[in-house]
Amino acid sequence: MRAHQVFDKMPKPAAIDMNFSHDIDDEYVKLIRRMNPPRVVIDNDACKDATVIRVDSANKHGILLEAVQVLTDLNLIVTKAYISCDGCWFMDVFNVTDQDGNKVTDEGVLDYIKRSLESDSCFASSMRSVGVKPSVDYTAIELIGNDRQGLLSEVSAVLTHLKCNVVHAEVWTHNTRAAAVMHVTDDETGSAITDLERLSRIKGLLSNVLRGSNSRSNGAKTVVSHGVTHIERRLHQMMFADRDYELLDEDAMEDQQRPNVKVVNWCDIDYSVVTIRSKDRPKLLFDTVCTLTDMQYVVFHANVVAEGTEAYQEYYIRHIDGSPVKSDAERQRVIQCLEAAIRRRVSEGLKLELCTTDRVGLLSDVTRIFRENSLTVTRAEVTTKAGKAINTFYVRDPSGYPVDSKTIDSIRELIGQTILKVKGSSSPKEQKQASQDSPTRFLFGGLFRSRSFVNFGLIRS
Repeated sequence: MRAHQVFDKMPKPAAIDMNFSHDIDDEYVKLIRRMNPPRVVIDNDACKDATVIRVDSANKHGILLEAVQVLTDLNLIVTKAYISCDGCWFMDVFNVTDQDGNKVTDEGVLDYIKRSLESDSCFASSMRSVGVKPSVDYTAIELIGNDRQGLLSEVSAVLTHLKCNVVHAEVWTHNTRAAAVMHVTDDETGSAITDLERLSRIKGLLSNVLRGSNSRSNGAKTVVSHGVTHIERRLHQMMFADRDYELLDEDAMEDQQRPNVKVVNWCDIDYSVVTIRSKDRPKLLFDTVCTLTDMQYVVFHANVVAEGTEAYQEYYIRHIDGSPVKSDAERQRVIQCLEAAIRRRVSEGLKLELCTTDRVGLLSDVTRIFRENSLTVTRAEVTTKAGKAINTFYVRDPSGYPVDSKTIDSIRELIGQTILKVKGSSSPKEQKQASQDSPTRFLFGGLFRSRSFVNFGLIRS
């Protein structure tokens, strides 16, 4: 049943009044929460092929994003969702599975979901601190600028030269722009970098790299801090603020790649109805809800269905001031921003996965090899767990042609067949090579130690 068939006779929810001070608003939220604490019910019997999670809570702006964020961070797949809020109350129902399409049965995961969604830290915070996790364990570096071949290689080489170890990073590219959030530590102490002079030098050198050979390049920005937001949400915010949604060429995106986003006003109940049809993928719901929230829209009702390879999302929204979309220009902006949010995480290129013992300079070495073989990194996820580096790269040929298999074979021969793998490769040749390699044959050794990582004409003293 479509959401509008349920909601058309419902009374209009009261608009969220943001004219009160944040302090008064926070105190009101705390009072409502004490009177009506959030309730989470997890049911593995109600649905044949999914775990059903129901969340009831006092309503506030950003609460839907907080709930979706908890599920997304656990890499759960939302197959269906029903969202409704009526004035001061909020109700969500999510059908979720694990990445293999199975119900979530791990008691530890289920307990974590329940505790997270019912905790004060999740629902008592204001929208200003959604996903904020202050840390003294690492220094956060935010970068945004024009995308170009070899940019990640240059950035990671500078960090290696400055004795910074990248313990976690995510890099997105979209519409000729690149954004990255990196968590780095001092390679000697393993903790956050606090020396102000050193931080200033890091910021200055990275800014030079982002500007490249064009000293007048606009839009390059480097931020260093010790308090970071949720990385994926922060990347959306950075690219949104950078206005990456403004298309350079309306014909650059093929029709089959473009999400079908429509926005119409339902005058009878003062809603704007947003419908999105697109190819389904992990974290799609998070990306769209994140964008609507950061654009200051409130989702009053929603219906989400993902079947097979397609996803359908329907949102009934108003601006935070209580009004629906007011003009055609605003409507086009909403459409463009949602299209951009969906496209940012689309994985263009060949997926490569690297798993090996972590060490300082590893990211610099690997991305330098990509650059020397004329590969462009379109997306990257860098993580470190228990001394192991688990990295994912999406690479492509700058000319737009498919990546030459001989180039990949050469790179894997250099790095190590068992260390760097092509995701999804199941050819007999691939399997034969993997079985013949020794797990310790290509562990880099002293291969890169004699190389200098600071011979960049782009880096000024």
